[in-house]
Amino acid sequence: MDKTLKKLGLWSALFILALVVVILPVRVTSQDQQDDPPTRVARLAYMEGSVSFEPAGETDWVGADLNRPLTTGDKVWSDKDSRAALQIGSAAIRLSSNTGVSFLNLDDHTLQLQLSSGSIHIRVRHLDPNEVFEVDTPNLAFTVSQPGIYRMDASDDGSSTVISIRAGGGEATGNGQTYTLHAGQKGTFSGTNSLNADVEDIGGPDQFDNWADGRDHRYDQSRSAQYLSPGVVGFDDLDDSGDWHADANNGHVWSPHVEAGWAPYHQGHWAWIDPWGYTWVDDSPWGYAPFHYGRWLSVNGAWGWVPGPVAVQPVYAPALVVFVGGGGGGVLAGNVAWFPLGPREVWVPSYPVSQAYMTQVNVSNTNVNTTTVTNVYNTTVINKTTINNVTYVNKTVPGAVTVVPQHAFASAQPVAKAAVRVTPQQIAAAPVSARVAVVPTREAVLGAKAATANHVTAPPAAVMNRQVIAKHTPPPPPPSFAAKQKAMAAHPGQPVGKREMQTLRPASAAARPLVKQAPPGKPATPHMGPPANQPGAARPGQPAPKPPEKQPEKQPAARPTNQPNERPGAAPQNRPPTAEPNRQPETKPAPNNRPEANRPETNRPEANRPAPKPETPKPAEHPPAKEPSRPEANRPAPKPETAKPAEHPPEKEPNRPEANRPPNREEPAAKPHPAPPAAEKPATPPKKEPAKPQTPEEKKREEQEKEKPQGA
Repeated sequence: MDKTLKKLGLWSALFILALVVVILPVRVTSQDQQDDPPTRVARLAYMEGSVSFEPAGETDWVGADLNRPLTTGDKVWSDKDSRAALQIGSAAIRLSSNTGVSFLNLDDHTLQLQLSSGSIHIRVRHLDPNEVFEVDTPNLAFTVSQPGIYRMDASDDGSSTVISIRAGGGEATGNGQTYTLHAGQKGTFSGTNSLNADVEDIGGPDQFDNWADGRDHRYDQSRSAQYLSPGVVGFDDLDDSGDWHADANNGHVWSPHVEAGWAPYHQGHWAWIDPWGYTWVDDSPWGYAPFHYGRWLSVNGAWGWVPGPVAVQPVYAPALVVFVGGGGGGVLAGNVAWFPLGPREVWVPSYPVSQAYMTQVNVSNTNVNTTTVTNVYNTTVINKTTINNVTYVNKTVPGAVTVVPQHAFASAQPVAKAAVRVTPQQIAAAPVSARVAVVPTREAVLGAKAATANHVTAPPAAVMNRQVIAKHTPPPPPPSFAAKQKAMAAHPGQPVGKREMQTLRPASAAARPLVKQAPPGKPATPHMGPPANQPGAARPGQPAPKPPEKQPEKQPAARPTNQPNERPGAAPQNRPPTAEPNRQPETKPAPNNRPEANRPETNRPEANRPAPKPETPKPAEHPPAKEPSRPEANRPAPKPETAKPAEHPPEKEPNRPEANRPPNREEPAAKPHPAPPAAEKPATPPKKEPAKPQTPEEKKREEQEKEKPQGA
């Protein structure tokens, strides 16, 4: 029995040991993956006018740099008469003038944008099932549910948001309510304490929409799309700046239109962008895709760019180069040098990554064997050993290696101006390195236009610091550069890890994004129609607004609508709400309390009543005794088209001169006045329907009309 227990104990120990051996590497790998940076960023793809930028963690606005990669915490402001365009994978966000946005969160599965004020146009071409695409405004959070075309306008005071969907669909959430919008609808959402929704059909595009559509057309019709993965950002800018040709060893290659002596990674500057560290920002309008994806090669002195496989989702890289000298001592002491990677060469990140990330970032950007990537990873990342026995094809190409002083490299100075000459022998003798052991300066964070800090147009503080409603909780903002300096000095040239970064963030609540978490929303039904600030409209859940005095909807519902000689909707426009006699039965006479002296003739109930039947005249409705006391000379002349002589029997007003009777509004053709307004027709005989048999009252009226003095 004891032997059996000992055997069971031994087997149990072996089983536990086996589990440890199997599980431990998985945990280590999972832990390593927590340090992996996002595989995508946003690109500042276009600028027009005055566009400024505030890096994550900083408080200074500087002039924005074209092709600047943007990530969580970065802010962009498009000033008056200005525009900007951002790209994230196959999606595009366009900013109109006086528009401020910031990235609350941007990683592989979430794009959470803050729209503080202004207008943005969004084109989403692809959306993964688990991907979050959210735009937060001061009074709601809008979640895109499918690919489409969206327009969002946030008011200057933060009290309302307008969402227009030309294609696609989404949900607006705020104050515990959720409204679903579909293609072809425009929703106006007002209020901050309560979210009121008015939904109507979308209108036509304006100038901003047309401009955004033009940029979409460039993308959709791009010739370069057939050679690249759809996730390669900026490929539509290659069409007008280079040519594609087939290469026997590398497939399709793109050659830029450049001057003689041009070399990749030479016209631009180095910026410091966490969590990647030193990042290349190219000056050329087309200079994004070829410097963050693919590889470069030189054939007969001409440079060509080789993209990665078309069928593989690309992974963004800060710069696909190899550094020479590494910023330390040796023959390049005091300088930093680099050259572009060639096809099938493995890129080693300068920041901590997992093996899965390193494999993905390489196989998506060049045709390389995964076994080769694994070997390089084990050597350089696991064993911390530099590989010096690799022959890099571009290291010996004339002009391929660029050299600048360390200070110029670390302070975002223009490389072309700061470049220095070194001999090929110096380059050949210097070791290669994955990173540069040089601590960045704050200028590297601000970018090439760091000198413009506090000297550029910036959004009002009330706009960018305005609280917004968020459905998903964003991460806290990153710490400032000053808070990270000490940690970066301990590991020159290497970004601060995620775990350490968390300890450097300010603990105060004010340092968190100005975000108010939206409570869980319940489906709500919007008001279908124009916004409630228009007469007669009411917002959902709100009391109907008090109608104006001449509101047509307040007329009696029982009023006949098919009466002869009556134009629908005409008379109610001039009838005040107090015109209650129309509600009386036809046989009930009107009392003497009607203010005839101050009431326009067109507002009399009889003005809109069909011709009375001969057998039921009501001569007592207008007592003759009242009419003589009515000063016709002081009575304001009504509009010529507002009376209807055929509907007022002469016996009702025996003492009223027919010359002063206003023409009937319901019969514009019968206008007794010879001098009508310019827009009216000349006067015509009062008889309207000669074919109808006339009643005695009508014959009598016709005789009185003939006796009128001329010019009346």
